[in-house]
Amino acid sequence: MLDDLHIHDFYRDAGRILLALFQQFPAPATIYVEDIAGPDTPDEFGLHSPRHLACLGAMTWLKECGYINFSQLVRQEAIEDATLSHRSFLLLVSRGDDGTSNAEKLDQVVRSGSSPQLEGLMVGLMAQLNR
Repeated sequence: MLDDLHIHDFYRDAGRILLALFQQFPAPATIYVEDIAGPDTPDEFGLHSPRHLACLGAMTWLKECGYINFSQLVRQEAIEDATLSHRSFLLLVSRGDDGTSNAEKLDQVVRSGSSPQLEGLMVGLMAQLNR
């Protein structure tokens, strides 16, 4: 069986990125990779760790798929002038039957550290955006 740790990290990174931009909305923000993925440990050549690069990849993927917008990468350290896309904003502010917004649910699940719950929520949110 494949180790899905990288997928769990992706969901956590994507959730944290969306929440960070939601908390700044509508103002554009600079989001640092280390603020999402934690401290980096570059190797002896100054190359970033695989974990850092995976988080940077999540940022780029979110943009390519229309979840977020940003003007540019700042080296491999951050994204600049980042905002939620219109669709992502509407998804995060929408409320479920329990009256809780998707942003509140995402915040609770990211803070709880439960990978299965986070995966279920992120898959559900992404599926709603693609309808």
